[in-house]
Amino acid sequence: YADGYGVEQDYTEAVKWYLKAAEQGNANAQNNLGGCYAKGYGVEQDYAEAVKWYRKAAEQGDVDAQYNLGWCYEYGQGTYESDSYALDYYNIARGHVSNADEAYSRVYKRLYGGWW
Repeated sequence: YADGYGVEQDYTEAVKWYLKAAEQGNANAQNNLGGCYAKGYGVEQDYAEAVKWYRKAAEQGDVDAQYNLGWCYEYGQGTYESDSYALDYYNIARGHVSNADEAYSRVYKRLYGGWW
């Protein structure tokens, strides 16, 4: 439903199915549900709820969720701002998520004043 493959794109319906799968522990669904909350797709935008679902997926090793959680910490969305936590999560996602290297470098430079 979220991608609209074979059916009309319907984020409200997608959230319903993501929630069912997320509650059963599916990390991909948890990350996708977090994304819906972060962007306000099918639900009211709520970064705190997004962080909750990103964290559940990240704890299971979902690298996309780890990157997303890093972003939330970097910008203080749904949680407190923390460059050190952002750096940790971006570091895990490096080599797996396309923007993670750039995000890691940006935060590292801000924290330590130079490039690694």
